[in-house]
Amino acid sequence: MTSPVSELIELLSLERLEDNLFRGQSRDIGTKYVFGGQVLGQALSAAQATMSEPRAAHSLHAYFLRAGDVEHPIVYDVDRTRDGGSFSVRRVTAIQHGKVIFFCAASFQEAEAGAEHQPPMPQVPDPDDIAPADPVPLEVLARLPTKVQRWLNRGGPFEFRQVHPRDDLKPSKQPPFNQVWFRLCERVGDAPELHRALLAYASDFHLLGTATFPHGISYYQPNVQMASLDHALWFHRPFRADDWLLYAIDSPSAQGARGLARGQVFSRDGRLVASTAQEGMIRVVDAQAAATG
Repeated sequence: MTSPVSELIELLSLERLEDNLFRGQSRDIGTKYVFGGQVLGQALSAAQATMSEPRAAHSLHAYFLRAGDVEHPIVYDVDRTRDGGSFSVRRVTAIQHGKVIFFCAASFQEAEAGAEHQPPMPQVPDPDDIAPADPVPLEVLARLPTKVQRWLNRGGPFEFRQVHPRDDLKPSKQPPFNQVWFRLCERVGDAPELHRALLAYASDFHLLGTATFPHGISYYQPNVQMASLDHALWFHRPFRADDWLLYAIDSPSAQGARGLARGQVFSRDGRLVASTAQEGMIRVVDAQAAATG
């Protein structure tokens, strides 16, 4: 049987249709539509595949325009916007059923030395000192919608260990802060491009959900509608997605049916390797309308 990690790497390995045109498959992991991290990772993979210079992605800025259909592939059209002396820019448009569902700009840079600073990593327990989350009891799982069952019961490619666990099936109100250790479940090759695409995929987990913490709601409730609107990702320093990384997230604001979340990704030895930001739609609708909608 193919492992979840192998499936993910295959998902991020796009079929080249033309010099700047790629096709990626979709996977149903239990979300209602295509998981946003899949589109982020595939778009970055497409942009990286058009680079002829030895330049590494340092930032990605994306907008989600339409929900993706998990039953069909996605075509990625890359525009080679600029190749300058030190930097390159690529614009990627994701198309499904003849419509644009997502677009992003990614910037690449040749390796350079320069001034450095970063904040200290939060003081948290080591991942080896945090027990893996218990599986959802079968009797509880059986009462949930099929999609939610698949999401909660999946054996995914990443392992997550929550510093402060939260029961999203019975969410309580708490401050909008979240700290999660995560790593790929298997060792993979050394290509930095692969590890950046893997981190782009994983960066969509736990981020927007942190904005729901003060309100005692969660994605799993039928009257809660959530969707990513945009996503930004900056790569600062080398890392491996198959080593433990700490995702430290906070949400400074929620308003107008939108929530904002920010994240910092640290390596186990305390280096800040990436930063993220995301705004998403968070709606609480009438429970009866949600049940019949």
